[in-house]
Amino acid sequence: MRINTRIFGEIDIDESRIIIFEKGIIGFPDMKRFTLLHDEGDGANAGIHYMQSLDEPAFAMPVMDPLVVVPDYSPEVDDELIRPLGEITPDNMLVFVTVSVPREVEKMTVNLQAPIIINADERKAAQIIVEGKEYKIKFPIYEILQERKKKSEEEGI
Repeated sequence: MRINTRIFGEIDIDESRIIIFEKGIIGFPDMKRFTLLHDEGDGANAGIHYMQSLDEPAFAMPVMDPLVVVPDYSPEVDDELIRPLGEITPDNMLVFVTVSVPREVEKMTVNLQAPIIINADERKAAQIIVEGKEYKIKFPIYEILQERKKKSEEEGI
């Protein structure tokens, strides 16, 4: 499949890399087909990837592994919410949180209350709302990423 994206330009997507959100994502229920991309220049190093919509090629949502910024991130998720994804195991489960990057990049946040859970084996995903107040919708990450970057530079990674 070939699509013309806003961020990555024209790209080819292998059918095996398509992730299906049967219920869409929060705020965009009609967008159901996505692929996970990263910027070869710096996205992989920074830990930020993009959920690129295949239904709306102009839409790409920045996401990241929550463990990068909250090492003990482990929200309680109702089994009923992830049952449609098939059998989830530690080996086939990917978890991402959405990243909000405002004009003032220092105010960058992640939404820890609405993680994206992916069954990598079946390429099925869902965005789940976590109950309770333990995790913030706007968790600031700029300073955490700067510290991480500084540490990896010091270690020569």
